[in-house]
Amino acid sequence: MLYFDHSATTPIDQGVQSLMSELNLTIYGNPSSTYDLGRKAKHVIEIARRQFADSINCEPNEVIFTGGGSEANNMILWNMIHKKRKHVITSSIEHPAVLLVLKELEKLGVKHTIVSVDKNGCVNLEDIKNNIISDTGLISIMMANNEVGTIEPIKDIANIAKEHDILFHSDAIQMLGKLPVDVKKLNVDMMSFSAHKFYGPKGVGALFIKNGITIKPMIIGGSQEKNMRAGTENVSGIAGLGLAAEIANKSANEDFSHLLKLENHFRNRIIEKNDDIIFNGFNKNHLPGLINLTIPNISSDLLLIHLDKEGIAISNGSACSSGTISPSPVLKAMGISDKKNLESIRVSAGKHNTIDEVNKLVESIQSSIITIRKNSS
Repeated sequence: MLYFDHSATTPIDQGVQSLMSELNLTIYGNPSSTYDLGRKAKHVIEIARRQFADSINCEPNEVIFTGGGSEANNMILWNMIHKKRKHVITSSIEHPAVLLVLKELEKLGVKHTIVSVDKNGCVNLEDIKNNIISDTGLISIMMANNEVGTIEPIKDIANIAKEHDILFHSDAIQMLGKLPVDVKKLNVDMMSFSAHKFYGPKGVGALFIKNGITIKPMIIGGSQEKNMRAGTENVSGIAGLGLAAEIANKSANEDFSHLLKLENHFRNRIIEKNDDIIFNGFNKNHLPGLINLTIPNISSDLLLIHLDKEGIAISNGSACSSGTISPSPVLKAMGISDKKNLESIRVSAGKHNTIDEVNKLVESIQSSIITIRKNSS
């Protein structure tokens, strides 16, 4: 299969898979146990904590391991019920693991304001400033959007939050494996990550919480993760996350150049064949290798079916909303009409894709377009 849906998930790195398989067979002790196997398991976790901390430039004790990016987001947002200031500012293109949680929190007295985005999916800094009230206790804006790849001005938003003594959280789940992340330079308080977005295992994530900031646990029952997340740790999964983060950090520049090369080649080839195609989002300030485009009068659902039959995987939005044919809320928030919304697809390349594969993708998209138009005429 030609796989071009890396924003949904990435194939696990072979070295990561080998490490996890070995650990599952040899280091099976409970990390909370005091005997040798338990201590070895605990040591594996702490190695991973250091690896991940180094990859985002923070201290190991600022990293909490979670069951994924959605859980990391939830931990921050549900903590608002314990805060004195119960107002949250977020954006209209956040992941459902932010927007749906905030909707639930309304029932518990936590209010929120959703700021709009422009046609490129970028928030306006003045909108954030203008919506700050005396009860605002958190600003949560994703670093890069999962559907169009737009990178938000996170450092500027963090500075606004600091000026008003407000905590700032960012969903950075799409970043690692595509661009480097430095939490100190960004000046964020909290940041969410998910291993399966950077060639690690599914079902494991990480949450950066700056030293000095305290939150209450969502899962209670044990003292794991500094009393922040009860339950016996997923040792091999955490180790896989740590190694995947280390690999992503070391190859960041190389991967960026490769993804950008694939992206530019795709854009040039597809425009040669269809000069009416519309690209959604920023041309430059976005994740490399992620292209969201509208093909006028071609239903994205039909196109995906044709490509799937040819063994090619792309998407028409976030994988978390797959199986639906409703317009993407992200594209809708960017002012894209429902018709064009339902004619939009997302192509997200990965580090193992090649120029030849991009050529095959373009040819398959073109042949599918011709077939769809022929059948509809």
